[in-house]
Amino acid sequence: QVQVVESGGGLVQPGGSLRLSCAVSGRTFSTYTMGWFRQAPGKEREFVAVISESSGYTAYADSVTGRFAISRDIVKSTVYLQMNSLKPEDTAVYYCAASFHYTRDYRGYNFWGQGTQVTVSS
Repeated sequence: QVQVVESGGGLVQPGGSLRLSCAVSGRTFSTYTMGWFRQAPGKEREFVAVISESSGYTAYADSVTGRFAISRDIVKSTVYLQMNSLKPEDTAVYYCAASFHYTRDYRGYNFWGQGTQVTVSS
């Protein structure tokens, strides 16, 4: 069984930064594509960023391109989401997930964390 645990959420002012972490245990971390998704109240879960198992490919939602960066540390079995220039519309629960395939579609992810709240407000 694979365990996925996010951390690093919190309250930040507009224009500020946060770094989310996602620790993965249970199986070989390097074999998974890792994705970040978010869900705001009353809205559907949406894609934020994805990184391939080799870190050779990344992709971002248009709304976060140029502000967010996804990376992974194979040794620590951890994936990160660096979020800069945060906006109130970035407020959501952020989820980390693992997939056997490189995809932006949340339905393609097999293992999910419990989520971490990010609130951007003055």
